[in-house]
Amino acid sequence: MLEKIREGSQGLTAKIILGLVILSFALAGIGSYLGQTNDQPVAVVNGQKISQTTFARAYENERSRLEQQFGEYFTQIASDPAYMARVREGVIDRLVQQELQSQLANELGLRVSDAAIKEEIRTLPYFNIGGQFSNDRYLQVIRQMNFQPDTFRNYLREEMTRSQLVSAVAASDFALPSEVVATTQLQGQLRDLDYVLLTAEQVSQDITITDEEISDYYTINQSQFLSQEQVSLEYVELKADSIPVVKEVTEEEITALYNENKAQYLEPERRRVAHILVDSSEDEAAAQEKAEALLARIKAGEEFAELAQTESDDVVSAEVGGDLDWIDRDMMDPAFEDAAFSLVAKNDVSEVVQSEFGFHIIKLTDLQVEQVKTLDDVRAELVARLEKEHKTEHFYELQTRLAELAFEVADSLVEAAEAVEMPVQTTPLFSQLNAPAPINNPSVLQTAFSVELLEDKVNSEVIELGNEHVIVMRVKEHKPAATKSLAEVTEQIKAVLVKQKASELNAARGEELFAKLQAGSSLQDVAQELALNVEQARDVKRNDYTLAPGMAKDVFQISHPSEGQPTVERITLVNGDVALVSLLAVKQAPTAELDPRAKENITVEQINRNYLVFVDALKQKAEVKAAATTVEAEQN
Repeated sequence: MLEKIREGSQGLTAKIILGLVILSFALAGIGSYLGQTNDQPVAVVNGQKISQTTFARAYENERSRLEQQFGEYFTQIASDPAYMARVREGVIDRLVQQELQSQLANELGLRVSDAAIKEEIRTLPYFNIGGQFSNDRYLQVIRQMNFQPDTFRNYLREEMTRSQLVSAVAASDFALPSEVVATTQLQGQLRDLDYVLLTAEQVSQDITITDEEISDYYTINQSQFLSQEQVSLEYVELKADSIPVVKEVTEEEITALYNENKAQYLEPERRRVAHILVDSSEDEAAAQEKAEALLARIKAGEEFAELAQTESDDVVSAEVGGDLDWIDRDMMDPAFEDAAFSLVAKNDVSEVVQSEFGFHIIKLTDLQVEQVKTLDDVRAELVARLEKEHKTEHFYELQTRLAELAFEVADSLVEAAEAVEMPVQTTPLFSQLNAPAPINNPSVLQTAFSVELLEDKVNSEVIELGNEHVIVMRVKEHKPAATKSLAEVTEQIKAVLVKQKASELNAARGEELFAKLQAGSSLQDVAQELALNVEQARDVKRNDYTLAPGMAKDVFQISHPSEGQPTVERITLVNGDVALVSLLAVKQAPTAELDPRAKENITVEQINRNYLVFVDALKQKAEVKAAATTVEAEQN
């Protein structure tokens, strides 16, 4: 076990786990929570408290993940208090699991050294610039996460210790070949069946719904008929891209920008070279002697390319006469590079040059001297860049003016709009579920339905929608949430009651007919009585989509036919339909060589199941006390 733990702590899985955790925390913006203090823990695991701060950090991380997953639809999902309550419960459950794993890791004496922590920090890509670790970047990122270097190292140590345990449990599990074969055969099993489908729609035509039933349903379920709160907004939108150019680009600006960025327009010297390599790994003196002899032959007039093909130990370049294509500075071994760039004219050949790979003879086959793009070459690019800078500068001036006037004249947007030369736009009434663009933004919607705008009737602050893109708004009209009238929802209620009664009648009909099948009637007799057809399904798979939704799953729960007699069963589907099924045969999947990916998937499924059992066992032995959280549903 401990050996597996040591191996797992160095593996790719552990690094992926750590990387995902750290990145998600960086994106989640947890700093606002770390300063909170609350003595009431969200849970106590074997006497160890899980603080509100820890919960708030993980909860915000989960919200961020869901926002990235669902995008603009997250606002709709988050408006359901029951859904967000389940999210909070899931976060607490994961924190309890992590605490149990940490406690077990400590019991097993798992440790992570300071050297391992340092090495992990240096290899994490979030702290790299240009593929190299940057201490400034490291400090910047962890400060955004509201960590100090010592607290971040402690946090990372805890995550790495826990990942050792997770990796060890996963790495120590496996599936036997016989288990893989059995699972594959079970998954590939086929079934033959006949069935009669009794649909709820067949009995719905004769159903009558009274006004009294509609009224009673409306009275009992009024919460289902709440209309969404709606607002109509006036807003001023300001985007840098939409701002006209108000300041002409001068020749002096173009020249100054060109001179400041001249290095960007420099195309450095490049050389195309070929070489002959003599490997010196076995006998350096003999290799040097051979290289000198080859150089003498070249000087005597033999073709460089022909000698490269027959004598060079660089077999790749030898096939093309030793050609190495174009090279720039800092690409090659220093000694090789110095010799190549010291050659003056095309077809010049160097003396014998030693590098870590052996002895080289280098030939200059082409030369591209250093070139600089002229100002005229890049003028259009410079003008576009300066115009964008002017627009951006003017945008922030207008944004400041917009914010000032929206605050100073809080009961109207007219003055603010005139100051920035943008129109006051208006939306129709909308709810949080059907907001138009650009209002369909979490920050905008939260502000639009805030108490300040709804009750105080003031302008909002400037809200950022993107880079150089802001909006200021006010509520023009507000329509509170209210219960729809009975007249508005009568047809809706009627449809619900018809569906309910149809499902009940169809279920009773299915039960009656299934009793006949059990008593000895055939499926054909039952179908004939109802003037329905007996449907045939052959070689049905577990994921068969030709059957009614959800039916295939239940078909594979039916016991096998015995002694040549079909097994009859009744299946109730989620839409109220009932299937009377006669299972005729169960066929084993044909034996075939297993796909390596299928083997891997089966093994992973087993590892996941066993890991859940492992975690559940830790819970069963632990003393866990859960408490209420301080994150209210209104935050959603």
